[in-house]
Amino acid sequence: MLSTLRRDLIAARDRDPAARSTLEIALCYSGVHALWSHRICHALWGKDFKFLARAGAGLARWLTGVEIHPAAILGQGVFIDHASGVVIGETAEVGDDVTIYQGVTLGGTSLDRVKRHPTVGNRVTIGAGAKVLGAITIGDDSRIGANAVVVRSVPPNSVVVGVPGQVIARSRPHLASDRPDLESAFMPDLLGSSLQSLLARVDELELVVEGQKEHHDVRPSRAGVWSGEDFSI
Repeated sequence: MLSTLRRDLIAARDRDPAARSTLEIALCYSGVHALWSHRICHALWGKDFKFLARAGAGLARWLTGVEIHPAAILGQGVFIDHASGVVIGETAEVGDDVTIYQGVTLGGTSLDRVKRHPTVGNRVTIGAGAKVLGAITIGDDSRIGANAVVVRSVPPNSVVVGVPGQVIARSRPHLASDRPDLESAFMPDLLGSSLQSLLARVDELELVVEGQKEHHDVRPSRAGVWSGEDFSI
């Protein structure tokens, strides 16, 4: 337990340039407090002290603004940045070294008492306001864009943007040895790129009398995955 708590501090220090010291993180970061509270409540849940675990989770929500069901499984090195408004459901599973920003929901889409929340792989970054819903899997080393709504499984090393979330295969894969993938400024505009491709195609068709020209359409594959080579990712 102590090594896990220590790794949580290291994760926050590595991924937040505003952090000045480990003591500051331990005392002032509500995301770290929410994570530590969950680890205690999860241990209580596993020992069948379920009411006490739920009471502790409720207190942690009141104090930190983060709601994590005590049955949810969170790996090591998880960092919840800014914390406020984060919701993680009962059957959610979060891997190691995952970064979660404010307003993220790992929610369910069923009333049945079954696996109904997402499974998030290792080294995944989930942007602010993103909603990941249902018993789906987010592959390792993926990045979920801010405010994306993800309702289907995502292959490893993908970027997901839009509503509903569109999957883009990276042209430059993110490796386990790389620094955390926190650069959310480079998120492609799928609709804009598609419209530009369509306009270019129309121009070529209007010039068909002058001969065919090779053209590359920007569109997803039959499996619904966009090519990363069309974007700066």
